[in-house]
Amino acid sequence: MRIASAPIRPVLLLLAALVCAGLASLAAGALVERAAIRGLLGQARSDAELRAALLNSEIARFRLLPLALADDRDILAGLSGDAADRAALNRKLAGLAVTTGAAVIYVVGRDGIAVAASNWAQPDSFVGRDYRFRRYFRRAISQGEDDQFARGTVSRNPGLYLARRNEAGGVTVVKVEFYRLEAEWARAGGITFVENPDGVVLVSSRADWRFGLSRPLSRARADAFSEEASIAPTLLKALPVRAGRQDGRVSVDGRAFVSASVSTGEPGWRLSLLLPVGAGPKDAARGAMAVTALAVLLAASLLWAMGARRRRVRRQTAELERAVASRTAELTREMEERREIEARAADLRERLRQANRLASLGQVTASVAHETAQPVAAIRTYSETSEMLLDRGDLDTVRGNLQAIRRLADRVGAVTTELRGFARRATGQLRPVALSEVIDGALLILREQLNAIRLERPVVDPALRVIGGRVRLEQVLVNLLQNAIEALAGRPDARVDLVVAAEGETVRLMVSDNGPGIPPAVADRLFTPFMTTRDNGLGLGLVIAQDIMSDLGGSLRLLERTEGAAFEITMRAAS
Repeated sequence: MRIASAPIRPVLLLLAALVCAGLASLAAGALVERAAIRGLLGQARSDAELRAALLNSEIARFRLLPLALADDRDILAGLSGDAADRAALNRKLAGLAVTTGAAVIYVVGRDGIAVAASNWAQPDSFVGRDYRFRRYFRRAISQGEDDQFARGTVSRNPGLYLARRNEAGGVTVVKVEFYRLEAEWARAGGITFVENPDGVVLVSSRADWRFGLSRPLSRARADAFSEEASIAPTLLKALPVRAGRQDGRVSVDGRAFVSASVSTGEPGWRLSLLLPVGAGPKDAARGAMAVTALAVLLAASLLWAMGARRRRVRRQTAELERAVASRTAELTREMEERREIEARAADLRERLRQANRLASLGQVTASVAHETAQPVAAIRTYSETSEMLLDRGDLDTVRGNLQAIRRLADRVGAVTTELRGFARRATGQLRPVALSEVIDGALLILREQLNAIRLERPVVDPALRVIGGRVRLEQVLVNLLQNAIEALAGRPDARVDLVVAAEGETVRLMVSDNGPGIPPAVADRLFTPFMTTRDNGLGLGLVIAQDIMSDLGGSLRLLERTEGAAFEITMRAAS
């Protein structure tokens, strides 16, 4: 028996080594796969928040349009005037739809009949159609405003209807369609969809998912939604999404995805993003399993005869070199993919900055309308008076009227030119820009909102120039001034101070107010995304502003103050 036990011992050692290697490789593979899934899930959450912010800014661009048109004289004339007034209103609405990107803008009388529409010249014009059956019309008439997601009864295109009662008692409606945003989501990758509180998909990067159900819906609620949204009940079918493991993975048509869901700015709406898992995590797990098993077997092989050590080391080294070469190639591909993702992220950040600028313009729409309404009314009065003066032969007075009209037109032109420049997308080029022009542009945009506030601004040398882009610097200053204006609302002694200091190669601009200030608990997280103290805020304005200043080689920071709030913008002086 002792003689037979000698050859059995190496066999037992070999079997034990194989078992240990298998167990260790399985454990290592599982750990690596879970880590890869966690990383992909974090990316999905970050991308979902960015896409939700883009959706919020897209809707915010249009939400103030019905409010701005509530007292529009052409709409009031179209509701109470003759055919010529309605024809003029049709042309105006068509121009507004092209300028703003709205799907359609139309005006409905108290009786529910549309009197004018931006698509008046098309075969499927809304003019003359009865909208009393629409919920948004009934609630706008009774409550002042409403919004509703539904499919168009004429165009059959789904969209969000934003309705508001105007001064004449009718209703102004703006329809927002999301085809462009859905296409951008599809190009960005993954599956993106937005659902309402009932789990009905309203917007999706996959058209066949629209009006699908993320969870079961009662028959009564399904029938009510179908009637309100003007869709067939058969469209309300379950999405092909199946819950998977507890680590955030789901299955769609047999493919594995990770799922992330975030809230949006619309009450009850949630945005979900599904990113494909792909072969990356499993490949990483298999690689970890192979490396772990190889390491255990290598350790076990040292127990074998020393004579075979060199041959085994050479063989294993060759295998490791092939594994390293393969992994190096994979890492190279991953680095290329990362660079592409970073480029897309940079483009998304610039789009978000553009959306922030457009949202800022939306917030000052009413003020700009008031700023231009007075000069336009004065121009009309001067022109009517000049006709009578020409009949009397009073040419000197007519000449004076024409000079006044020219000055008023210059005033309107200055406001609209500044707004057009502010709305353009930044080019990304850095060049010297006069700081006085940046300050003048921002104050011109917010001129009406600053009328009730005492503004202390410095006299800036026109020769003082900084490195940056005028649009982006104006965006930062407009954001800080708007925050100060909102903080000072209702304060009788409201004051905003602008202070400029040039020190060598650095130029500092401080914006301060005498408002309630910023609580210490909020100040520590002020530049964190989605951190806001306002009910209607996105929490992205200061984050975008700080990001812009970082790109320009400067900085934006909050200063400690015992009264009010103060922010300091640091810029590089142009040599």
